[in-house]
Amino acid sequence: MDNHSVLKKEDYEEPQCLLNMHPEVVPIPTRRVLEKLDEYLDRRDYPSAERHLKYWLSEAEIGKDVRGKLTVLNEQIGLYRKNGQQPEGMAAIQAALELLSHADFSDSVTAATTYINAATGYKAFGQTESAIPLYEKAKELYEKLLPDNDERLGGLYNNMAVSLTELGNYTAAEELYQKALVLMKTIPLAQGEMAVTYCNMADLVAKHLGLEKGEAVIAEYLETAYALLNASDLPQDGRHAFICEKCAPTFSYYGFFGYAAELQDRSRKIYERN
Repeated sequence: MDNHSVLKKEDYEEPQCLLNMHPEVVPIPTRRVLEKLDEYLDRRDYPSAERHLKYWLSEAEIGKDVRGKLTVLNEQIGLYRKNGQQPEGMAAIQAALELLSHADFSDSVTAATTYINAATGYKAFGQTESAIPLYEKAKELYEKLLPDNDERLGGLYNNMAVSLTELGNYTAAEELYQKALVLMKTIPLAQGEMAVTYCNMADLVAKHLGLEKGEAVIAEYLETAYALLNASDLPQDGRHAFICEKCAPTFSYYGFFGYAAELQDRSRKIYERN
């Protein structure tokens, strides 16, 4: 289960590169683009989200807005990954990495976020081994450029650990999950992200020890995850609905059918309300 990684305000408001300062550049309204995208995603209106991103990608290309184009490509990677659109997703990944190699972003948070999105896309599309070098690049940049308690570090550790688990590197994956939990305990309202980590750790135990030997630990992790998802102060918003929807199959797989059904129902009601 992957964390959702997108460019945040702090990312796209980094000092403009020289390419974007050229007088011919016409920047797209990045903040408004992302806000409108969030509206579509909160309603699960994925066709409108896709049209929205295609339009603004074209506008960024016309306006020679390199930073804006990279932002839109990052969002396309996430959308296509979520919808299982592999050809479109791989094309967006290649375009983003190609753009990154020619723009002055190589030592920035923007670059790190792009590496994470590309790596997570590779993993989702069955190319996990190709994801690890990109995660390593992102880890080096994030740990150098971000504060120690930045939530984006937690997302990186979680996503990288998922790929390492799939490749059988259980020790390294466990270390990253523990680092993610320690970090997220310092962040307000991060219970949902912590729940995702515990669900992922249940998968790690199942793959490493097997269902029978790992049964007790798996149950402990899932009970902890469910309690975190029911924290009284968690906003019942689109982000929470997304997390509940993604965690539910894990609970179902390990026999926690009541928890899974409740989370699916909760997610559905939030989306309908939005």
